[in-house]
Amino acid sequence: MSDDRSASSAESPGEPGPADDATGPDAEGSAAATPAAASGVPEGTAGPEAAEAPAGPPRRPVVRSPYSDGEWHRLHPLTPVLRGGLSLVVIIGLLVANLRERLIEWFFPAFTDLPPGALPPDPVDFLFANNLLLIAGGIALVVVLVLLGIFRLSWRFHTLRIGDDDVEVRSGVLFRTHRRAPLDRVQGVNLTRPMVARLLGLAKLEVVGAGLDANVKLEYLSGKDAEAIRGDILRLASGRRLAEAGARTAGRSSVARQAAEAVGAGLQGLVDGEDLSDAEPESIVRIPIGRLVASRVLSGSTLVLIALVVGIVVAASVSTLWVLFTVVPMFLAFGAYYVRSIARGLRYSIAPTSDGVRVTFGLFTTVSEIVPPGRVHAIEVRQPLLWRPFGWWSVSLNRLSGRASSDTSSDQFAAVLPIGTRADVERVLRILAPSLSSAEWTLVFRDGILGPVDDDPYVTTPARARLLRPLSWRRNGVRLTDDALLLRRGFVWRSLTVIPLARLQSIGLHQGPLARALRTATVTGHVIAGTAQTAIGAIDRDDAVRLFEQTALTTVAAAAGDRSHRWAG
Repeated sequence: MSDDRSASSAESPGEPGPADDATGPDAEGSAAATPAAASGVPEGTAGPEAAEAPAGPPRRPVVRSPYSDGEWHRLHPLTPVLRGGLSLVVIIGLLVANLRERLIEWFFPAFTDLPPGALPPDPVDFLFANNLLLIAGGIALVVVLVLLGIFRLSWRFHTLRIGDDDVEVRSGVLFRTHRRAPLDRVQGVNLTRPMVARLLGLAKLEVVGAGLDANVKLEYLSGKDAEAIRGDILRLASGRRLAEAGARTAGRSSVARQAAEAVGAGLQGLVDGEDLSDAEPESIVRIPIGRLVASRVLSGSTLVLIALVVGIVVAASVSTLWVLFTVVPMFLAFGAYYVRSIARGLRYSIAPTSDGVRVTFGLFTTVSEIVPPGRVHAIEVRQPLLWRPFGWWSVSLNRLSGRASSDTSSDQFAAVLPIGTRADVERVLRILAPSLSSAEWTLVFRDGILGPVDDDPYVTTPARARLLRPLSWRRNGVRLTDDALLLRRGFVWRSLTVIPLARLQSIGLHQGPLARALRTATVTGHVIAGTAQTAIGAIDRDDAVRLFEQTALTTVAAAAGDRSHRWAG
């Protein structure tokens, strides 16, 4: 038995909406019917819009990559090789496994202990014995030519287009796929450099859409093109394009004035120099490698490992000793986890840019993503027990990743600060939630992250319900401000969740039998699902009802005045 109440707020702009996905001939027809964009042509390129330069001071070009002219373009020629690389590795592995003795004799004869000509039979002996060497060579040549032809066809049919309203990718030879990501639904653009692609100077982009499996992948591009295209997509997704279009239609000047403005823009460009707004910004947080390694060792996984080892030793002492052998694979598994976790935290940087917060991480596979303003649905600051003596914290986000729930790689995009001091956390929070006022920052740091303090402003668990939160009933609390809902919880694992009201979809109340007997309730802020917890229980029922009503009203006002989804317009 339970009571549930909920109140929906005004829907925030830029919320879920699936990317278009069509296959077959209809997709081709749809693509052909889409007009090529003209207003997205970079300044300085030929086109009818070049003669209609807007009046006023020179502006930054909206797009700077030749891929962003609204026409269809092909990706890098090595794309089929990289996308089919796994199949090639498997084929090469099979060949090496079947011919290893002969390959060792050919290339490393000093390392073989077999007398010359005493190799065990293999497919090469069969070909020599039956005089099939030429036929086998011809078949291999045909296979190679067919693979090259397939790669060539795949590359020619794999195209992308960046228009005024969306990013589109077409691929496939026999089975055509056409994916489209509306620009006004873009939640971010991730740039990934896997190890092999990085050696070739290539990278891939992933345009994060607003929905499950809604991402559009642009793989692979040269590193320079990938950076430029990412900047173009983010600028087009913001309000800057609308501002440029409005200024363009507002000003209709004479030919002499256009010429004077063109000369002035050129001179201004010489003075300003190259626009480096897309260059790698300086990180506001530095994570020493020693701190990163220590944080992984002092994580909850270590406690689990210690508990498993103690359990195995006890089991071996009361049963048979062979149980001890299970320790070896367990250590290998945990060792792999630690290495992968540490490698993912290396090369970490976070910095504010004009297009959003740029987060870069990863040693072997480097991922660089930009989280635009207005796309952060919840922020959680968390501190495990073993980190407390060192004053370390982590920060994670709830935001749309465009990936399916079964995709385990979504978790890596949730963590924006894997380990940091209080000063690091404060710097990161200020760029993720810039709208919070100075009074609200006091509620976040002094009363929320470090609290409770004397004269605690949070609504906490009443004393009569302390059995529901025996260790954290004084810390367990919630606070509503004009811009955010703050949820504070935990004694062993302390955490604070900040939910921007402009992103809050609805607020809910839940009361089970035990909570009803103790006159408490659970308050839940409904946002995009993620690692950040957005519910808090054991709150006094009357306080929860008042919070429920106040949050509903405040959220509507916050959503009505929110402009963070158009961050550059």
